[in-house]
Amino acid sequence: MYVCICHAVTRDEFDRAVADGARCLDSLGERCGAGTGCGTCHERLSALLSSASSRGFAEGRLDAVSASA
Repeated sequence: MYVCICHAVTRDEFDRAVADGARCLDSLGERCGAGTGCGTCHERLSALLSSASSRGFAEGRLDAVSASA
């Protein structure tokens, strides 16, 4: 599934960027380009970042998110 159409960023790429330290739209854009095009995906990306953070994904616990996805 694409989370950013402009830059063809997939959910897997998003997950890797968050695991690598992306905590906001700016840092996500720097890591994978998501959200740096038209901006239509900003709301979706913000929700995904918030969800990832609340699940502990932002702390590098990939297994916790992968198991619940």
